[in-house]
Amino acid sequence: MKFVKMHGTGNDYVYVDLFREKLADPVRAAQELSHRRFGVGGDGLILIKPHAGADGEMEMYNADGSMSEMCGNGLRCVAKYVHDHYAQGKDELKLMTGAGWRTARIVKRDGAGKAESIRLDMGAPVWNGLKIPTTLDLPEVLDQKLEAGGRSFTFSAVSMGNPHCVIYVDDVARFPVAQFGPLIETHPLFPRKVNVEFVQIISAGEVVQRTWERGSGETWACGTGASAVAAVGKRLGKTASRLTIHLTGGDLLLEYDGAGSVLMTGPAVEVFTGEWPGQA
Repeated sequence: MKFVKMHGTGNDYVYVDLFREKLADPVRAAQELSHRRFGVGGDGLILIKPHAGADGEMEMYNADGSMSEMCGNGLRCVAKYVHDHYAQGKDELKLMTGAGWRTARIVKRDGAGKAESIRLDMGAPVWNGLKIPTTLDLPEVLDQKLEAGGRSFTFSAVSMGNPHCVIYVDDVARFPVAQFGPLIETHPLFPRKVNVEFVQIISAGEVVQRTWERGSGETWACGTGASAVAAVGKRLGKTASRLTIHLTGGDLLLEYDGAGSVLMTGPAVEVFTGEWPGQA
């Protein structure tokens, strides 16, 4: 089975082109391929599939084999792959995800005409507590309290196609993400678990973010998480409509004016291709 390794700001996945390949057991494949010592290594497995009425479809599996609805960094890479292999020169792509339709616009190409930078319409934030989902029957889950590991946190929750919990901290570089991330991910407040963003505000237009991603652990970047941070920051009046987010793997530009969709612009990079003998 042929695959391609790609990343968006260090959020790396193994991609399989199901326009051409076949894959019988994606859960097992995700677990085996994602392993950083015994496999290819990555935050998970993403399948690039044909879809009627679309340029392509993204089906996403975390490193533990669990499915996820949406991944912004992953979708940028899907857009790059579809553009470069099946729609080179096309400026806008229509893509299906587990969270519904998304559009991708190619904003920069290299000398060979391949996509380098992509702007995604990430969709509108979902604020209702039960729809995120949380166990809180509130129209918005903003500045709420939770206890984890003997510590109290103020958090805000939102769905960007998948659930997110945003927590502001004073020094994100020193914050023990590996200690508190898994405790909050599996907190009873979140019936389908949750992605956790730990955020340090530098200015109204600049923050630093680290993400504990459900099913994968700490990742170098999270596009839906960055979108959640932009949406929550705007909603709380902490950050501006145009926000640069510094992640471990690089920077993303987020735009959200408080209504409609969150827009995210960032790179998509093909690292290498290969053939995996364990699946057919």
